[in-house]
Amino acid sequence: MPLFSEAGLPASYVPLSFSDWQQRPEWPAVSLANTDPVEDLAPHVGRLRLIVLNFPKFSDGRAYSQARLLRGRMGYRGELRATGGVLIDQIPFMLRCGFDSFESEQKGFEEALAKARTLFSVVYQPTEDGRIPASRLRLDHTVAPTP
Repeated sequence: MPLFSEAGLPASYVPLSFSDWQQRPEWPAVSLANTDPVEDLAPHVGRLRLIVLNFPKFSDGRAYSQARLLRGRMGYRGELRATGGVLIDQIPFMLRCGFDSFESEQKGFEEALAKARTLFSVVYQPTEDGRIPASRLRLDHTVAPTP
């Protein structure tokens, strides 16, 4: 009988802890604490399907840096999930860093996520979400803002 996650996904998408994943690096999903060395994933990002980054509390932002490294420097294109102390008001920043899925027990989170995706029409810094920053929009009047 195949194993399934609580969400009904095949068990192969259930992330292993980083220490367990190191013993089975062929596994397609891994969960990192913000103290785990994200650089160790670099040779494997092309085949990983899910990387879960943990926010142990809302004031600990190390997972933002991990996300930027994975998306920007390592070219990771699979699912990048934020879990732990994920708050509604942090969603726009998480999206900008490359997170594309979230786990939160906070009430109203799904509705807030839908709103956060379109909350800001103009951004100031280039990040991993591909949106064009305001400075470039000012210089190149032929470029329209990306929602």
